[in-house]
Amino acid sequence: MCRPESHTTLYDHLEGIDVPTVTTTRWTGKVEETYTYRYLNSVPLKDSDDALLVNWCEVTVSRPDKKVTYQNSFATNHLLSDENVAEVVLTGRTRWKVENENNNTLKTKGYNLAHNFGHGKQHLSSLLATLNILSLLFHTLLELLDQKHEPLRSHLPTRKTFFEDLRALTRYIYFDSWDHLLTFMLEGLELDIPPNTS
Repeated sequence: MCRPESHTTLYDHLEGIDVPTVTTTRWTGKVEETYTYRYLNSVPLKDSDDALLVNWCEVTVSRPDKKVTYQNSFATNHLLSDENVAEVVLTGRTRWKVENENNNTLKTKGYNLAHNFGHGKQHLSSLLATLNILSLLFHTLLELLDQKHEPLRSHLPTRKTFFEDLRALTRYIYFDSWDHLLTFMLEGLELDIPPNTS
């Protein structure tokens, strides 16, 4: 994202320039929305002689009553044109959505990742953040690949509950393997155990 508050030099550069604009309309199934794209190539990111030049684009989504339902802007290294600005904006929106949802999961769904752990003198906070992100990656892979993991996650109300159950069980019981632990949990919850496909 590239907001006016955080990129003042870039937005100062945009003032007084006739910025290329592309307008399209889309039917949502309920209302027609107007997408207005503005863009400019080779804009300085900061106020210095060696400033990085970026390509800036903005989208504003509005309804027939002129109500703006979405507005955002992005900086990219892709050269922008009338033909590709909508695709670049869509890609930026998608990337932002993925990053935002992952960050929300890491902060509020049992991973307890804060902006700064504040541990250690050199690299401990980075290490702990990396371990949290790796655990999210492995849990995502489990959701996609482990047939015993899916029914458990579907049955338990939240990811946090799943983590608390794992913590309690592994504190008091030794399991030979991850598969043994998941089978124990499925049996305890009286859920069907998927056939072993490994």
